[in-house]
Amino acid sequence: MGQYLLSVHSVEGEAREQPEPEQMRAYMAGIASLEAEMDAEGAFVFGGHLHGPDAATVVAARDGDVVLTDGPFVEAKEHIAGFYIINAKDLDAALAWAGKVAGAVGHPIELRPFAASGRVQA
Repeated sequence: MGQYLLSVHSVEGEAREQPEPEQMRAYMAGIASLEAEMDAEGAFVFGGHLHGPDAATVVAARDGDVVLTDGPFVEAKEHIAGFYIINAKDLDAALAWAGKVAGAVGHPIELRPFAASGRVQA
């Protein structure tokens, strides 16, 4: 069993029609249904929707000082709009979940496995 990050990608300024309230309710119901399925299967660990890249702050350490910069780390039109962390028995199972998420959210999903724990032992 491994953990995987499913990143939901969006394109800033992408032309999309504002959904009607009924369409938005159906969209949100689909997301809730998928999350309930993931939870029931023991796959769901955590997920979240992020504010846009304009809400980002980059925190860097330079010469012993902490430097804050407004905006995203990388200036790009594509950004991570949300994510899921899941448990899956193998890559094929994780890819199946990623396909379901892509279908539910209507955005591309980047799937990446977590590396073995990098915690430093004291």
